[in-house]
Amino acid sequence: MSRDNTVFVGSKPVMNYVAAIMSSLNSSGEAVVKARGRAISFAVDAVEITRKRFLKDIILDEIEIDTEEVESFDGKMKNVSTIAIVLSRPDY
Repeated sequence: MSRDNTVFVGSKPVMNYVAAIMSSLNSSGEAVVKARGRAISFAVDAVEITRKRFLKDIILDEIEIDTEEVESFDGKMKNVSTIAIVLSRPDY
């Protein structure tokens, strides 16, 4: 997985990520959508909007879920959920 086809989801509007996913799929045939914490729901929304409204032929290759340990602002360690969704186009 190269960094060129990775879409990191944060707190921007969902349609920004839909556009980034479509751009990645159109240029390289693959997109990896990554998010953690509260942004996971935005990532799932962006993937589903892309699959159901715009590029109906894309394939959901893999979904990977994990937990990362990160340091919070007060110095304590806490667990944060992560997700990586791999999409591809069949014509590539």
